[in-house]
Formats: sequence, C-alpha cells, structure tokens
Amino acid sequence: MKAFSESGKLDYHSLVINRILTTVLVSVIPMVLAAGVMFYQFRTSYQEKVRAHLTTLMKKHKERIDTFLNERLGNIRFLSQQCMIESSNNRNFMEETLAALQRDIGPIYVDLGLVDARGMQVAYAGPYRLGGAHYAEAEWFRQAMQKNDVISDVFLGLRGLPHFIVAVKKSWEEKDWVLRATIDFGAFNTLVENIRIGETGFAFILNREGQFQTKPLYEVAAASGPYMEMLSAEVREDEVQILEMKDDYGQENLYAGAFLKGGDWLLVYQQRTSEAFADIRRTLNVAAIIVLLGALASITLAVVRVKTMARRLEEAEHEKEMMNEQIVEAGKLASVGELAAGIAHEINNPVAIMAEEAGWIEDLLEDVPPDLENLPEIQRALKQIRTQGKRCKEITHKLLSFARRTDSTVREIDLREIVEEIVEISAQRARYSNATIDTEIDGDLPRIQASPTEIQQVFLNLINNALDAMEKTGGRIDITGRRDGEDILFEIADTGSGIPEANLNKIFDPFFTTKKVGKGTGLGLSICYGIIRKMGGEISVQSRVNEGTRFTIRIPVLARVEESKRGNGFRRGM
Repeated sequence: MKAFSESGKLDYHSLVINRILTTVLVSVIPMVLAAGVMFYQFRTSYQEKVRAHLTTLMKKHKERIDTFLNERLGNIRFLSQQCMIESSNNRNFMEETLAALQRDIGPIYVDLGLVDARGMQVAYAGPYRLGGAHYAEAEWFRQAMQKNDVISDVFLGLRGLPHFIVAVKKSWEEKDWVLRATIDFGAFNTLVENIRIGETGFAFILNREGQFQTKPLYEVAAASGPYMEMLSAEVREDEVQILEMKDDYGQENLYAGAFLKGGDWLLVYQQRTSEAFADIRRTLNVAAIIVLLGALASITLAVVRVKTMARRLEEAEHEKEMMNEQIVEAGKLASVGELAAGIAHEINNPVAIMAEEAGWIEDLLEDVPPDLENLPEIQRALKQIRTQGKRCKEITHKLLSFARRTDSTVREIDLREIVEEIVEISAQRARYSNATIDTEIDGDLPRIQASPTEIQQVFLNLINNALDAMEKTGGRIDITGRRDGEDILFEIADTGSGIPEANLNKIFDPFFTTKKVGKGTGLGLSICYGIIRKMGGEISVQSRVNEGTRFTIRIPVLARVEESKRGNGFRRGM
C-alpha cells in the first residue's frame, strides 16, 4: 500500500517498510507454517517410535527376568524331592548339591536349606552358620506353606545382607518340608542394572509396596508419584505402561513399567525426556536454523528488491518532476518564440517606414542646392539609416524563420548558407559571452535534400550549448565543414568546461541535462540526434573536462528523410 506524506508526495520510507513487511510476511509465514507442520508430524512419529521401541525393550527384559526367576524356581522344584530323601540319610548331600548347582549354573545360588513344617532348618549348606535357624515367622516360609512354592521379596534377613529366597514345599512321610535356596542379590541386580540406554536411562524393580528389589543406578524416591501411579494401575501383566511426568526434583522423565513375577514386582525403566527425545530437539534446532536462514534470506532479498524498486520509483518520480518542469520550460520558450515573432512583425513595419522615409528625404535633397551647408553629412546619415534599416529587416526575417512552427518539408538546401545564418544570429550572444565564432566551410559543398528548419535547429542547439559552456570563462567556437567521400562532415568544437566522462553516454537521452532548472529542457541534443539519424547520418561527441567539447556530424550527400524507416527522431535511452 502506498504511503503519502502531508505534502501529497509518496513517502518512500513508509513504502519501503510496508513492502518489506508484506514481502517478509508472505514469504516467511508459509515457510514457518510448513516447517511447524513437518516438525509436528516428525515429533509425533518419533515419539511413537520411541514408545514402540521402549515397549519392545521392556517386554524383552521382562521375559528375560521372569525366565531367570522361573528357572531358579524350576531348579529347586527338581531338587526338592531328592533333597528331602537324601538329606535325612546323608548330611553331606546338601553341600554336594549346592556345589553342583554353583558349578553347573554359576554362583547364583548362595546357599541351600531344608526346613521342616515348624520352620526349623534341619539341613543347611552355605557360607553362613544358619544350621538350626528358625523361619516360622518369615514371610517367605508362610507363603511357601500356603502356595507350595514362592519367590520372596528382597530382604536383609538373619545375615544382614540383601537377598531373596526361592522356596518349594514338598510332602514326605506325611510331613511337609520346604527346600529353600538363597539367590545372590548381586547377580540378580546386575541382570536389571544392565538395562541401560544413553546416559540417564536405567532400570530397577519395585514390589507392590513400592520397596526396591534392586538397587537403582541413581538416587530416586521409591514412593514418587510416577511409580505409585504405575503400581496402582489396573493393567494386564503383559502390558507396558509409558508415562511422561516430573519427578520429585522437578525433572521431566520418561517412565516405562512392566509387571514381573505374576504381578508382584514392577520393572521400572526411567530416562530423562530431554535425552530420550534428543533427536527431536536436534531436529528442532536444525529446523529453526533452516527457517531462520530462510527468513534472513527472504528478508535480505525483500530489502534489496524493495529498495531497488523504491529507488526506481523515486528516480521515475524525479524524472517525472523534471519532465514537468521541462515541459513548462518548453512552453515558456514556445511562448517567448511566439512573442518574439509578434515583436519582429511589429518592428518590421516601423523599420520599413523609416527606410522609405529616408529614401523620400534623399529624393527631396536632389532639389536642394549642392552648396547647402552640411549636405554631405545629411546624405551620409540617410544612407546609414537605410543600411541599418535593411539590416534590421534581415534580422527580423531570420528571427521569424525560427519563431514559426517547425516545417519538416524536405527540399534542396545549401548547408553552408544555413550554418552562416545561424552563426550570424548567434554572433551577438557570443559577444555577450566574450566568445568568438570562427567558421571554415568549403565553398563547394554539395547541396542536399533535407528540412531547413531541422538543420537550423541542429546547429543552433550545438552553438547555444557551446556558448553555455563558455558563459563565464569565454573562449572560441570553431566550425568546420568539408566533404568526406560520400558524406559531408561538420565539426563544432569549443573551448568550454567540457562534459564529464560519466555523462558522455547519456547526453543524447531525452530530458537528460546538467543545467540548472530553467536553463535547459534536456531535449536539445536528443532532438539533434533524432534529426541526424533520420537523415541517415551520425552525430558523435568527444570531450574533456576543462579542455572543451567537439561534436562531429556526418550527413550523407544523398540525404533523404524516410520517417517510416528511420524511427521517430528521438534517441532511446542507452
């Protein structure tokens, strides 16, 4: 939208700002929206991918841990019947069995014990002095007596170290016996501790009361909101829960939970959201950089293009103003020409009467006695009156020929005669400018077919321009004319101020002028160029600042005006 100042002129500063804002908004907003939509879709897809991967990971490790526990329970079930029979007859059997387990499976089993229905351990193999230990009040013993087999929670027990029990109940000789084995906590903890992703991802196990069954890699609060929410959720055992919540320290984390051991334990995986979705953040940063660079490029392009447009508009506005001024000036010149024509007509009449009266007085003096005093002086004065009257008539005649409308009628003309008339008319102005006009024109120049008024206009413009260049300094104008093969060559050289090299290729452009307002219209040289080109000729210029200017005109001897072929007469902008 164009902005105008209070004076009614175009406000280019506001125009530039409005155009830049409009261009930037039109180019940047769609880019930002497209980037936003693409990033949203990428983030949604990536989050789903992370959750799917985490679900697969949790199921895999849940199956692995459950398999580990079930295998331990299976081992004890297999040994339970034989241990009860052999232990009653062979006290070393328990130690041999423990050694075999540790040899075949690994140091997972810490010890073995056989407990009777009263909770008294009647046989024991292991590194601790637990023979005769009483477990009647132990939770795992009560559960084993009720359920036939049990995997206990992690606890300290009599040894004061974290461990958990795998126990199986068997009946023999109408009595209930429980075979128990202690599982190494370190081995089990390592099994869970190895679940790692990145720097902040780790896993641990909680029981239904929110108590740790493995040691977390980092300090966490077991009773924290996310864990309790997953423990209290009613989900299938094979279902994986995924949450995004803040912990007690205000850190945003990604949580995943899966129930183990028939729903008694919860395997928890925890990772900082910033790390889990780090690729999203990196993508956002890259997208932001791309959008920012695109926006900067759009802004830069908008600024450059809008400023270029504004400069051209301003130049066009300036040229328009100059053209208006030059049109007004041309109108003034036309009015002055018409006024000069009218004055010339008015002067012609009294001058003609003065010449006739002088002639009549001369006739009267013929009847005067020859010895009349001062008669020779009177005759001399009358002769001078007639001579000057004739000169005035010639001047006004030439003035009228320039003041009348341009006549483009083509006829045979003598270039030397026209140039000398122009020089005579310009002689008075040359004296005012302290300049001299010298001509050297061959007398045998061939006559050509051209419009006299157009040729007059060409030479008058060139001489006037030369006089303008010497207005303050004075100088000399040399006009030479000769035949050069099939052409007539004229050179108009002056010793004026010269033309800067930067302007030489523009001086024939319409409305180009270096003169002050009111001193020129910028049309003179353009018209000259058009007239000469229309005749099939050429006009060129050479100039040096402070040394002078030389215009060279080359006109074919067989010059013809062919409007339909030569163009409209004006030189187009270079």
